[in-house]
Amino acid sequence: MKARNSIRSLKRQAGSIVVRRRGHTYVINKRNPRMNTRQG
Repeated sequence: MKARNSIRSLKRQAGSIVVRRRGHTYVINKRNPRMNTRQG
């Protein structure tokens, strides 16, 4: 899981869901796990 400056570009990936948990923003992608990221 990588931390990115901008997760906006990852929202466009197929199967991506943006989730906010405990003050962190995550992109969860079960179709392509390489796109899993955390911000914050």
